[in-house]
Formats: sequence, C-alpha cells, structure tokens
Amino acid sequence: MAHSHSSEPPTFSYWHVWVDGVGVSHQERRTLDGFERQSMGGAAPQWNAAQSGAPSKAIFTMLPVGWTGEWHENPAPQWIVPMSGRWFVETMDGHRVEMGAGELSFGGDQGCTADAQGHKGHRSGTIGDEPAVLMLVQVDPEDVA
Repeated sequence: MAHSHSSEPPTFSYWHVWVDGVGVSHQERRTLDGFERQSMGGAAPQWNAAQSGAPSKAIFTMLPVGWTGEWHENPAPQWIVPMSGRWFVETMDGHRVEMGAGELSFGGDQGCTADAQGHKGHRSGTIGDEPAVLMLVQVDPEDVA
C-alpha cells in the first residue's frame, strides 16, 4: 500500500466512495499524498499526512460470516480500515470492490438519490469463511473538503 524510498514522501492508494451531481454513488481509486517528515512526541521523524475532517468517532466493528448490508449510505463521512477478513462494497453504478486487511476506503456517499430499483448509497458484505473486522474513523461532515 505505501510506496516510498526513505528520502521521498510516500503515497497510499485507497478506494473513495462518492456521489455525483444526480445522486448516484461511484467508487474510484485515489491517492493519499502530502506526507511531511515530522516527529511525533519526540520520536525520530516519520512520514505523516494529516487529513481534513476532525475525527468525531472511532468505531470497531465485526461483520459476521455471510453478513450483507443491503443498500444504505455511510452514516457519516468515514475512513474504513479493514483489520482482518475480507469484505466488498458495491456502488449504484455497479462497481464492486473487494478489500482485505490494510486496504483503505473512504465512505462519502451521503446524499444519494434512490434509483428505479430502490438502490441508494451502496451495499456491502463479508467474503469468505471468516468475519471482517473493520475500524471506522468518522469525521465531521462540515470539515470534509
């Protein structure tokens, strides 16, 4: 996921779920960049990239084997970090992405408009024979760029 030589800032790729002007959700790969070498708490400098959107809540969740969350929007803009297991996200445009541990996603599909089939936002679920453990870091919608 991270790409960097010791003297070059790293980049991370992640999936971004977003809504277009007519209320349809989509997913696309984006790049997290803007890393700067900084010390944290007096430790040796490391690469950090602060994100807009003040964290408002951190949630740890376990999606059981066979779990499917039918069509819904993310409750708030949120970073989703799979910690173990595998899961999928399918957006209204038909794009389905499968992710495992360490593959980041940003859920920003608030404000979708239901399509003719009643699909609104995205559907998601577990893949395989183990639960998917996720960490969600919700951010204040007012702070998201």
